[in-house]
Amino acid sequence: MYQATLSRRSYRFSDLRQLMAKASPARSGDYLAEVAADSAEERMAARIALAEVPLKTFLQQLLVPYEQDEVTRLIIDSHDALAFAPISHLTVGDFRDWLLSEQADSAMLAQVATGITPEMAAAVSKLMRNQDLILVAKKCRVITRFRNTIGLPGHLSVRLQPNHPTDSLQGIAASMLDGLLYGSGDAVVGINPASDSLPLLEKLNHMLDDVIQRFAIPTQSCVLTHVTNTLRLIERGAPVDLVFQSIAGTEAANAGFGINLALLAEAQQAALSLNRGTLGNNVMYFETGQGSCLSSNAHHGVDQQTCEARAYAVARHFSPLLINTVVGFIGPEYLYDGKQIIRAGLEDHFCGKLLGLPLGCDVCYTNHAEADQDDMDTLLTLLATAGLTFLIGVPGADDIMLNYQSTSFHDALYIRELLGLKHAPEFADWLTKMHITDDLGRLRDTAANHPLLLALQGEQP
Repeated sequence: MYQATLSRRSYRFSDLRQLMAKASPARSGDYLAEVAADSAEERMAARIALAEVPLKTFLQQLLVPYEQDEVTRLIIDSHDALAFAPISHLTVGDFRDWLLSEQADSAMLAQVATGITPEMAAAVSKLMRNQDLILVAKKCRVITRFRNTIGLPGHLSVRLQPNHPTDSLQGIAASMLDGLLYGSGDAVVGINPASDSLPLLEKLNHMLDDVIQRFAIPTQSCVLTHVTNTLRLIERGAPVDLVFQSIAGTEAANAGFGINLALLAEAQQAALSLNRGTLGNNVMYFETGQGSCLSSNAHHGVDQQTCEARAYAVARHFSPLLINTVVGFIGPEYLYDGKQIIRAGLEDHFCGKLLGLPLGCDVCYTNHAEADQDDMDTLLTLLATAGLTFLIGVPGADDIMLNYQSTSFHDALYIRELLGLKHAPEFADWLTKMHITDDLGRLRDTAANHPLLLALQGEQP
């Protein structure tokens, strides 16, 4: 039992699960799940009580039962007690103060990352203002490598997302080359296919690899199909760089995605066996989003933001090159408006970075949410200030295959110019070599006979 008194009224919370849910900022998904605070006063009382909870409690009082959930077992069994030692005496409130202190510099945050559980990260985020989430995330340094180096301080990468509603190879190639000419694509060139046809998926893999190899682009490709399809593609000899999978924070929710930890481990080993990375062996790419556990009725009464943080334990176990929260994609049933989407994006980025992950964000919303592109501009600017690892680049910010609004190649140009952010260094050198950018990293005018344009026109072998 936890309790706090506010305005002469005593509030009681039956267990840690309820306390965490009641302390969460208001969002539609928690109201849908009937776990949210009934009032702003109850929410504040829950935060007061949560601040007094020792961090050690999260290792003893499990929000999702150990016996029922392999994600919980992963969190507990892989917990690094030595890394936890420097902060083990802190309460959640003390942890917030420590994170904001000068003592918690980048080196110290990296040292304790494996000692922090997702529940600890989620709990402290509930006590933090937006500026706190930004300031701490900015201090976290997470660097990954495959064919280039992602996550260096002062850098921002872009996933080039050339989706097409009919998986037209020509249409995808046009969007891909368009993005490259805008300097996008250093995180990954990643396609969400409309089809699960293995022969088509194989063609997409070969097409992406052909372009990357022909022009010696220091980046990686990914066809974002189900992990079982990727395993079959590897068996067929397809040139797979990264293995993609959507993941969630409970075993039951992952079962809804048709996956478990053993399957992800099998896929990781299959990708590593191809030895396609030139600078590193981070071969996994994961996507997450608040609300996925609730949408499959697999949340165990846990609030959606804590469930989201638990997905990061799954990702951390497999040392991904990339992971991003598709923050507004599931819809207003879970994040109702721009304010909720902005807060969720900052929470996800903070928790992921604190846990040692290369967290990016698909700054996005669906057309039936109470949000617009101005909200996305705000979130993009805040996340980039906080040290975002990568964002999404979609032609015109409108994904015509997935039917949602994201960020564009031009948005990436805006944020680079505003904050002086650089491309991955190997990719930046390639852009200069290809006369796409000048020596200062600024876009150059593209001549009609540029090799990439000739390739699209079929005039280049």
